[in-house]
Amino acid sequence: MMDKVAVVILNWNGKKMLARYLSSVLKFSQDEAVVYVADNASTDDSVAYLKSEFPAVRLILLEQNWGFAEGYNKALQQVEAEYFVLLNSDVEVTPHWLTPLIDFMDKRQDVAACQPKLLSDTDRTSFEYAGAAGGFIDRLGYPFCRGRIFEDVEKDQGQYDEACEVLWATGACLMVRASDYFKYGGLDARFFAHNEEIDLCWRFNLMGRKVYCVTDSKVFHLGGGTLPKGNSRKTFLNFRNNLTMLYKNLPENELRRVMIERWFLDYLAAFQTLLLNGNWGDFKAIFRARRAFRKWLPDFKADREKIQRERTVQRVPQRKQMSLLWQYYFHRRRTFAKLPEKI
Repeated sequence: MMDKVAVVILNWNGKKMLARYLSSVLKFSQDEAVVYVADNASTDDSVAYLKSEFPAVRLILLEQNWGFAEGYNKALQQVEAEYFVLLNSDVEVTPHWLTPLIDFMDKRQDVAACQPKLLSDTDRTSFEYAGAAGGFIDRLGYPFCRGRIFEDVEKDQGQYDEACEVLWATGACLMVRASDYFKYGGLDARFFAHNEEIDLCWRFNLMGRKVYCVTDSKVFHLGGGTLPKGNSRKTFLNFRNNLTMLYKNLPENELRRVMIERWFLDYLAAFQTLLLNGNWGDFKAIFRARRAFRKWLPDFKADREKIQRERTVQRVPQRKQMSLLWQYYFHRRRTFAKLPEKI
């Protein structure tokens, strides 16, 4: 019998996170969902710990570390449910957190995915960087959120306490309709980690499916558990994958212009991080990301052709037609509410 909701936590050497957060997930989820932990071939004693301390959790054991994207793809193939919830291991959930998400998805059959309000576990009055109150991108592919623009994270003062259609929902806590997940190809395994949920949600939008943030639900996210901010590997993955996402999903009439602009801006960012911050690691990571993007670009030609051929929406309103860099650095607009409305 198919379950209504499956909460699936992907784990890799995360025993400390599981010890800290899994009890809240079980306590506040098991009446409405089945809880799984998919283990990405951990080398710590996560699996033994789970079997001993959390016998109610269903275990999925993967044979190697597939990363975030392919790890979830392989795990979800082993789960039968109407809705999947992809949940990071460093998320504390709250009482009845699933109820508003389930109700919303049940009522809105046009919605493929949604997220709750994501707050910081270290400062519970603030949004959390990874998704805040729902995500957008600007015309050049830079992600931002209701509640977070670049590194500026807002306090939660109820300013975004309404359900809102967005371009992307955070992979830290993503409810997705299983039928949509498999129909539109799931997470792109080649990304390994970072930007894969934005890519998936953008594809949903292009196919006429909607993505929402449902703020009647809230969770607390620690963030940076696997690759903390400032890690050059994280910088590499973010730049490489963001460029790849643009190549796959941009309409033909914008692709060349956006890629030229990003070539200039990416190298500007590299030299800025070196000259202003003395960060050799990120400087080299951006150059490596650009090289890696050029090298593997032919592998995505068929993906791009398929997406452009099958898309039913030509312009996605949640991809804002502005430069976030211009708004942030020149107009000094540091909160979502201060961005121009007609964008």
